[in-house]
Amino acid sequence: MNDQIVPDSEHRGLVARLPRLPRDLAQLARFDRPIGWWLLFWPCVFGVWLAGAGWQLSLLGWLLLGAIAMRGAGCVYNDIVDANLDASVARTASRPVASGRVSKQLAWGWLVALCLIGLVVLLQLRLEAQTVALASLALVAAYPFMKRITWWPQAWLGLVFNWGLLVGWTQLRLDNWDALACLYAGCICWVIGYDTIYALQDREDDALVGIKSSALRMGEAVKVGVAAFYLGAATLWGLGFWLYRPDWIALLTLLPVAGHLLWQVATLDPADPDNPLARFRSNRWAGALMALACFVVGNAGA
Repeated sequence: MNDQIVPDSEHRGLVARLPRLPRDLAQLARFDRPIGWWLLFWPCVFGVWLAGAGWQLSLLGWLLLGAIAMRGAGCVYNDIVDANLDASVARTASRPVASGRVSKQLAWGWLVALCLIGLVVLLQLRLEAQTVALASLALVAAYPFMKRITWWPQAWLGLVFNWGLLVGWTQLRLDNWDALACLYAGCICWVIGYDTIYALQDREDDALVGIKSSALRMGEAVKVGVAAFYLGAATLWGLGFWLYRPDWIALLTLLPVAGHLLWQVATLDPADPDNPLARFRSNRWAGALMALACFVVGNAGA
């Protein structure tokens, strides 16, 4: 049974105890790897908390449910499209569709079920936020093909994974687009950085089967490249905060998250098989630190 658990599962014991079909569906939606929906959810929090309307826990609860469901749907879609490529990569060959344990027909049905949950969440939002959320579907649909087209599929992932920032913001307000654009661009740089770290796990296999990635493009300069994108993220976040609230004290709120990103780069070891995955997963804490900065800046003096 354990040989059907993907190598980077975070809940091997829990998932391994499930019957085969529920286990395969859970893996297909990556429920055993919550880091993905954390990274999809945190930008939603950035937008909500920076908007300055307080904690908004009910809204965040809906957005969390949407992040889990739609991240799962995106993973199912990605695995359907990439079944042949996944079968050629050691780390992904045991995925349910690639290995043949789940048929593509069943996978499509599971995708529809997850999208229906996303629809329930969508209906909780006002029209402007619904429109913004729906506009992301074209980006999501195109993402699995980017690794065949460009060396920078991580940049496209940045467009997709930070869309919640725009949704959370437009649910509460419709102004300060210059500040929001800087925050969004900074988040794209953040995603390119952390997903490059993630892609370090697959460099050899990706090169053999023709999959493109920023980790391969950067080559031996990958640490410098990640550092540059993280620096870009911190700089753009700072500019966004300044445009939103021109106060030097607001910029100080970015020091914890900037320090965390610096730690990631300083301790990154591309030659250690376990190190890149651990640094990638630590971005759940980077997201938490950035969310707190957004709350302070958005709600100071409110």
